[in-house]
Amino acid sequence: MMTRKDFLKQAIAVSGGMSLLGLGADKISSAWASSDKSKALYWKPIDEKSLQCRLCPRKCLITDKQRGFCGVRENNQGILYTLVHSQAAAVHVDPMEKKPLFHFLPATSAFSIATAGCNLRCKFCQNWEISQSRPEDVQPVSLSPQEIVRQAKESGSRTVAYTYTEPTIFYEYMLDTAVLARSSGLKNIMHSAGFINEEPLRDLCKYLDAANIDLKAFRQKYYEDICFGNLENILRTLKIIKEEKVHLELTNLVLPGLNDSQEEIEEMCVWIRDNLGPDTPLHFSRFWPMYKLENLAPTPAATLEKAKGLAKKAGLKYAYIGNVPGHQGETTFCPKCYQALLSRVGYSVTVNNLIDGHCRFCQEKIVGIWA
Repeated sequence: MMTRKDFLKQAIAVSGGMSLLGLGADKISSAWASSDKSKALYWKPIDEKSLQCRLCPRKCLITDKQRGFCGVRENNQGILYTLVHSQAAAVHVDPMEKKPLFHFLPATSAFSIATAGCNLRCKFCQNWEISQSRPEDVQPVSLSPQEIVRQAKESGSRTVAYTYTEPTIFYEYMLDTAVLARSSGLKNIMHSAGFINEEPLRDLCKYLDAANIDLKAFRQKYYEDICFGNLENILRTLKIIKEEKVHLELTNLVLPGLNDSQEEIEEMCVWIRDNLGPDTPLHFSRFWPMYKLENLAPTPAATLEKAKGLAKKAGLKYAYIGNVPGHQGETTFCPKCYQALLSRVGYSVTVNNLIDGHCRFCQEKIVGIWA
């Protein structure tokens, strides 16, 4: 089993021959206690030394020298600071298909970053070594927004991705980077659980080009028991992203016996169709035993195939199967003539039958950002 040290070494390796040096433990500790901290956005004072964070739906009440639920936003004498600005716990150049975004700049690269921390506690988290850690528990690399943009361009990436952990909790870092990336001709994408308040989300959407949001289930009890979150907040986030005209795709990680009932999947697909539109791409992703759910069996491929069929029956035009390498469920088919438009094997695009965002065979327009 990979140790935390090994994981972090792997996480901060950057493709294309670039390298980043981590800070030593003594420098990390001093950084958190120094004036290097950045003031956080979206909070209000309660009294002289207490405040309320307004970034996510938890609205944490934080007293002096304490942190919010995410572990990265700290009250210091009545002012809220973020402890992770420019402190990247994971940096990598990824194929766009890994995000997963299937209708956004296929076969291009995304310069991907994350910090420690999360505002959820998903029992199946695949990146728990950093998402469930505090900043001082990892060895980050000091990486400014300017350096991210420089390295993204040097790597040949067309996009900066905020991903791996929960981008909401490193909001200020993400926003500063996104503004600079946009002005430098790069696009911005986010893979998030969507547990964020409306005001910061709308402000961020001004600089986002695409987002993949994890719709983890369609039952409040699942969110409470498995993720320590709230379904209604996620559904509101999805509607806002759609309203803000950011390209949106969804991922539903299917866990055997927990969120895989036909009734739940049908209800979820109908909600997506009616509220986000039938063109919204939906990825049904295979669960592998992880973190606190190591005793749960992997999702059978047949379960994912059934879910894909239910999505199609509900009227969704683009449903996919993920985490099953080589499965035909990774292919984008034209919803009109049913020809294969984008064939994928793993994270590689092997066939591309799109011409200017239209089907090569029948000229049907395919939703997405293709250039």
